Amino acid sequence: MFLRQGGLALLALGFAPSFVSRIAAESAERRKLLIVVFQRGAVDGLNMVVPFGEADYYRARPNIAIPKPGSQDGAIDLNGFFGLHPRMSAFKPLWDRGELAIVHAAGSHDITRSHFDAQDYMESATPGIKSTRDGWLNRYLSGTGSREPGAGSNPLRGIALTKQMPRALQGAAPALAIGSTEDFTVADMSARTSFEELYAAAQQDKALRGTAGEAFDAMKTLAKKTAGQYRPANGAAYPRSPFGQAMQEIARLAKSDVGLEIAFAESTNWDHHVNEGAATGQIANRLDDFSRGIAALAQDLGDRMADTVILTMSEFGRAVAENGSRGTDHGHGNAMFVIGGAVKGGAVHGKWPGLTANDRFEGRDLAVTTDFRDVFGEVVTRHLGADRRTTATVFPGYAIDASRFRGILRG
Repeated sequence: MFLRQGGLALLALGFAPSFVSRIAAESAERRKLLIVVFQRGAVDGLNMVVPFGEADYYRARPNIAIPKPGSQDGAIDLNGFFGLHPRMSAFKPLWDRGELAIVHAAGSHDITRSHFDAQDYMESATPGIKSTRDGWLNRYLSGTGSREPGAGSNPLRGIALTKQMPRALQGAAPALAIGSTEDFTVADMSARTSFEELYAAAQQDKALRGTAGEAFDAMKTLAKKTAGQYRPANGAAYPRSPFGQAMQEIARLAKSDVGLEIAFAESTNWDHHVNEGAATGQIANRLDDFSRGIAALAQDLGDRMADTVILTMSEFGRAVAENGSRGTDHGHGNAMFVIGGAVKGGAVHGKWPGLTANDRFEGRDLAVTTDFRDVFGEVVTRHLGADRRTTATVFPGYAIDASRFRGILRG
């Protein structure tokens, strides 16, 4: 059951009593942190991570291809074949330090081109199955909640900077969605009358009465631990966009030591069927905001990045060829970013399938050569330390096998 009001969503299930008293003890041990960023709308991965060494890329996109490195507004060269979009220069220092890895031609083998279905499949990690009720991140929280006495009852282990609980965090384990920073500010929440009204309303609901106290204790704990003006560290400068502010809020939460293990955020408006642009235009502006926001988060976290992984994804990619409106239609394979101190960065991982007509999926799209669940599985296993039993819970019906890992992470 969900309770939503004033930009706050509570997953009001499974709250055991007295989690607050454990937070101080938990904060003494720095936990592994996974930050998941969903690019909703299907980002054009071929203009984000540009295969400038592929001649068919330029044949298929006479108007929207990113020029080769060394040209005006050219791609940022990574390895002589792939480059970043020129507005993603904020990622280049991460690449140079070996903290940024890319998995190209990744995605789901399900053939849907429906945004709704593809997002649902990726967040549930059960492609092709619509009956799955919970998300993969919630199943991770549920499956690991018993590793420490009472740890599973801390609703601050999983927090989404979204207005509604994302599909990936829905399920039996407690989690919080605290909305955008415009709608909900953790630091001043305790002063809002609507907060107390929400608590009173929950007490009147028989289904919520037993859990409301713990849920609101969690929110009051956040308010106390994140009170005051936040000042980013290490010279980090966040974009003043909703996405940039969400990244800043994640840094604030990570530094507050409330037991955060999973943070979720989303970047939207990637569905560029018309006038996508190339080095400038719609996609350029979105990639600038996206890359600067994530780079600022990594810079702000500083040495905490040794225990942090930032994982990005999008429901599917775009067609190889531009359409008649100088945009791109729904496609298949895409690119994912993995950022962190334990990442084997400075490399594009995965098998590149090529872009010739014979190489394309259904003759039109970048083929998928890495199942997105293998990327998820490597992160869950090598970063979060999940065992075989846990991964079986997180990825039902799909056996996580290290032989399919792309070597993104050490360990």
